[in-house]
Amino acid sequence: MNCHEAMSLLPVYSDGELDPVQSAEVEKHVVGCVDCAARRDELASLRSRIQSEVPYYAAPPALRARVRAAIARGTHRGEPVRPAANRWSWLTGGALAGSVATVFAWFVGSAILDWQVGSDLVGEVVANHSRATLGNRLTDVASSDQHTVKPWLSARLDYSPPVRDFSADGLPLVGGRLDYLDGRPVATLVYKYREHTIDVFVRPVGAGKPKSVPVSASVRGFNVAHGSAAGMECWAVSDAGPDVLASLVTHLGRAAAE
Repeated sequence: MNCHEAMSLLPVYSDGELDPVQSAEVEKHVVGCVDCAARRDELASLRSRIQSEVPYYAAPPALRARVRAAIARGTHRGEPVRPAANRWSWLTGGALAGSVATVFAWFVGSAILDWQVGSDLVGEVVANHSRATLGNRLTDVASSDQHTVKPWLSARLDYSPPVRDFSADGLPLVGGRLDYLDGRPVATLVYKYREHTIDVFVRPVGAGKPKSVPVSASVRGFNVAHGSAAGMECWAVSDAGPDVLASLVTHLGRAAAE
């Protein structure tokens, strides 16, 4: 196993979702690789922080009503409707409980997928930005020259991200790095705005999971702006104002369309 393969599996490994054979291969590689070991430790630390710091939200009443309606549609249509107080009592009833649980799991998964993935992506870009900032690993290639940053990233990815320096607009390029989003390698461009550092995660539209991503959001004091153009999408994240991030995303969208 090489570093590229290990890096793509480490997020899944950290979640305990790899089979025993793959887990053993990752562990064997990590023992002899300083970079991958550091990435494993970062993910373990992030997982611990998420469990201890991220708030838990109960499903809203509207979602609960939709789930109940879906379960009702999954039962035999000729079966009489039970009183509300007993609606859930038959879930413990043998084979029928198994089939209803399947309907329940399928519906919950499809009903909240778009909502959940959009939130997950925003949270992930914020976590990546925070980790890079706190770990002092903002750039793998430090340069304001797009002809240096772009080839460096393109050589390590299966796509070529749009890279531009916007110093004339007060948004100078300071470099780039390779990061991960949805468990896949992603180009990360690093810009400055006054004293603020801005990370911009860029990848082809359609990479990773299906999604319904908000145009802008605010998470734990960080602003996030999302946009897409010419087959590319990007997330800009920083403690700079949302109007600054929206401007940068617009500039990159124009660069991608050129």
